[in-house]
Formats: sequence, C-alpha cells, structure tokens
Amino acid sequence: MSASFGRKASIVGAVIGLAALSACAKNEPAAKDDGTGPVSVKASDSACDLSRRDVKSGTSTFSISNGGSKITEFYVYADGDRVMGEVENIGPGLKRDLIVELPTGKYQAVCKPGMVGDGIRGDLTVTGDAPAQTSEDAALKQATESYQRYVNSQAVALEQKTAEFTAAVKAGDVAKAKALYPVSRTYWERIEPVAESFGNLDPKIDARVNDVEPGTEWTGYHRIEQALWVSNSTKGMEKYADQLLTDVKTVVAKAKAVKFNPLQMANGAKELLDEVARGKVTGEEDRYSHTDLWDFQANVEGSQAAIQALRPALQTRDAALVTQLDTNFKAVFTALDKYRTGDGFKPYTASEPEKKALGAVVDGLAEPVSQVAGVIAKK
Repeated sequence: MSASFGRKASIVGAVIGLAALSACAKNEPAAKDDGTGPVSVKASDSACDLSRRDVKSGTSTFSISNGGSKITEFYVYADGDRVMGEVENIGPGLKRDLIVELPTGKYQAVCKPGMVGDGIRGDLTVTGDAPAQTSEDAALKQATESYQRYVNSQAVALEQKTAEFTAAVKAGDVAKAKALYPVSRTYWERIEPVAESFGNLDPKIDARVNDVEPGTEWTGYHRIEQALWVSNSTKGMEKYADQLLTDVKTVVAKAKAVKFNPLQMANGAKELLDEVARGKVTGEEDRYSHTDLWDFQANVEGSQAAIQALRPALQTRDAALVTQLDTNFKAVFTALDKYRTGDGFKPYTASEPEKKALGAVVDGLAEPVSQVAGVIAKK
C-alpha cells in the first residue's frame, strides 16, 4: 500500500530515506538554470515550488527538498493521475532525487504533505523529440520486454488466486479464505508499483482502515482480512469480495497494456523496498492476520525481478554495483529464512529487536537499489 494514502512512515522508513539521500548526494549534479539541469522542488506544508515547469523530453531529474514539518511525497502524473515517477517518505529537512523518463506531453507535478489527499498540484510541460532510452540501447529494450513478461505472469496469477480467495469468502469458508489470503496477496505485492500507478485503484484494493480518506468506504483485502481474523466470519463480506475481484481484474487489464521504461523499473524496485520498511517490517500491513512476511518476501522478489531484468545493462555500466546488489538481496532472503514454516511463514509477531534487525538488512539492500536509476540514466 502506498504511503500516498495516509500511511505513517516508520523509523525504519526514515532510515531508508536517509540512506537514499546519502546515495543521491554522492553524485548530485550542480543545479542549473539553463533548462538542462535538475529541477529544484521546494516542498513545504503549503507549497510545491518548482524551479521551472518546462523540461525537455527524455530523462529529467527532480531534486526535492522538504522544508515543511510533515513527511511529504513528490509525484509526476500523466493523464488520469497515472504515476510516471514518485518519491515517497521525504521527511522534514530531507532531500531526495527522482530520475524519470518523460516523453513529450502535459503532466502534473504534485507534492503531498502529510502523504494524504490530492496534493498540491501544478502543470509540467515536456517538449522536444528525444528518443526513448530503449530505442538507443538494446540491453534496456530487452530489459523492459523481460520485465513486461514478468508483470504479465504475475498479473495472470493475481487474478486467478484472487478469484479463488473471493469465492471462498462468498461461500463462507473461513478456513479456506484464511489460507488463500496471503497467497493471493503475494502476486499483488510483487507488482505493487505497477498497480499503484493507476490512480485510485490501489487504495480501493489495499487500503488499511487508517488509510481511508474521509467519506470513502473501506474496501479491499484488508477489509476482508479484519472480518476473517477478528470476527472469524465472512458475514457481510460478499459485496467486498465482488468489488475486490472487479478492481483486481481492472488492474490486471491495465498492467498487461502498459509499457514500461527502464527508469520506471529502477524506481519501482526501490519503491517496493520502501513498502517493506513502512508496513511489513513494522507489522502494520497485515495487522489482523500477521501474514506480513508473505508480503515482505513478495515485495523483495518483485524488486529483485526488476533489477534482474536490468542486469545486463547494469553490468556494463557498474559491475561492482551488480555484485553488491546480488550480495544484499541474498542477505535479505537469508534473514527471512528463520521465519519460514512449510510453504509459508510463521505469524509475524516479532519483537522490537527482531524488527530492527530485519529493518537493518532491508536498509542495506535499499542503499544500492537507490543507485540503480542514476546508473541506468547514464548514456
């Protein structure tokens, strides 16, 4: 679930934000005013000021600094609030960079102080005829095609397993529904940045009760999760099951049609690790079922899939980074091994020291993953 729908950032999330900040700062170019350098974004609790609102097509860097008192986010939206790029969990006083590839067109640049609502919006115009990265780099073209196949396979399984889960809910089979709940969510969590890019579908499917905007009905996985584990019943859940399956089918159809670019893949890999830090390590995501580690593993697997698709291009640009990524992904999966049982995981009721240990290993992975977009953006 994206922090843009009211999720409170955890201490672990803040640590990862600092790690990403540090990684970006190492290679941060000096700001320019000639229309070719990074776009400076000064975010506050009441403003979202860009140094310019006209950029050239191709790769752009937005350098966001948060001068407000609230944790904020920055988005670049295309029509229909489709997310072209995002940076979440920017704490007060912190600075983060977003590197994104934008074709010619009209967009909106959006800051979300407090990580809620529609945000502070302004127009962003992209002009020019720069070729897409994939048209000039065979390895990047192959990477996007490989990742598209991965997303399609996960989308097909997501629809199938959600259909089985919702059928069990409607049949009143509590035991079967409980068993299928974490399985169906696995496929969602692997491709969550793709799903999040389609406007309001993410909160309808994956919002927790405290994420729901005032005046909006709580729906989706977690609405049913609460009934299953708190009430041990599916009574009254039929309409939520139907709506969940409808919304998932919509996401699946959109995911199959969308075309990815390499920077979206790199940014999505980092977003998935932010998801782990904010909700899974803390145990806040699946607070009724305690199946958070299923989601945790799926987020990391999704991140790894994007990085693996980019691997040939990364290898030629920064072989040392590839080695570090391999090592740190392995470390995360090793840390998860102690919680495994059968084909899944023990209920996640970890102590604070255990949470801190898991958070540290995720932080260790997030740092090199945060460097991938910058490496990929290099010609």
